[in-house]
Amino acid sequence: MNILITGHKGFVGRHFVKYFSTNSKNNIVGIDIVDNQDCRDFFKTDVSSKGHWDLVIHLAAIVGGRQTIESDPIAVAIDLSIDAELFNWAVRQRPKRIVYFSSSAAYPIALQTKTRRQKLSESDINLAKIAQPDLTYGWTKLTGELLAQFARDQYGLHVSVLRPFSGYGEDQDLSYPFPSFIQRGKQKQNPFVIWGDGTQTRDFIHIEDIVAATLKTLELNLHQPINLGWGRPTSFNQLAKMVMKTAGYSAKLCHQLDKPIGVHYRVAHPKLLFSFYQPKISLEEGIARALHV
Repeated sequence: MNILITGHKGFVGRHFVKYFSTNSKNNIVGIDIVDNQDCRDFFKTDVSSKGHWDLVIHLAAIVGGRQTIESDPIAVAIDLSIDAELFNWAVRQRPKRIVYFSSSAAYPIALQTKTRRQKLSESDINLAKIAQPDLTYGWTKLTGELLAQFARDQYGLHVSVLRPFSGYGEDQDLSYPFPSFIQRGKQKQNPFVIWGDGTQTRDFIHIEDIVAATLKTLELNLHQPINLGWGRPTSFNQLAKMVMKTAGYSAKLCHQLDKPIGVHYRVAHPKLLFSFYQPKISLEEGIARALHV
């Protein structure tokens, strides 16, 4: 296959490159800002023949973790431009399949509070009646999903939309909670620092399951938005204790209440995902793997 992966040197992108590289017949083209290659420039200048690309996995985005999402929302809004150029290019060049990675940040924040702790179903996003998502990052992903819908319905493109929850893995950047907790566990830090009061809750899914679920989505030719998550609520306090237990020590938790924490409760309802794919790597196994890298 001729495969285009934007953001191929990012955390998720690296794992897709690794998977597709196992087949020497695949022609993989990666574009990443790390190499001073802006995918928007590619989308504006690409002159490949129509239908040349068998698969496009679109991961290019400004994220940078919770700190960037809250402290630099205008920078994050560049994602609007990135996605607009993607879909304009796709209408011209007509790739055979597109995977658009949205985010759980697209879900209404009103459903993710201390008093409303519900698992988020795909139907909780209604593009005809938008509710407030998580800052500009959430807005960009909602807009991207709307463009994906137009690309499918009005232009006849094959676009799959995935909403990963808290993806993690052994090689993730330290700006995210899981790898920073793992680092503290490896160093047996005492006290163990946690941003906020530690009751904020997430749904962690290993990167290998994200890749495998995406491939199953392509195999089954599914187009509707799909949550990628276990549906397992894990608070940051619980995650810290799990890391310490696996690392073989115990420490006092030190909560930094002045740090950004995001929404209180973000957990997937995985019914649709589980109808065709069951995640394989538990959080316990993922922690053990990361601690022993």
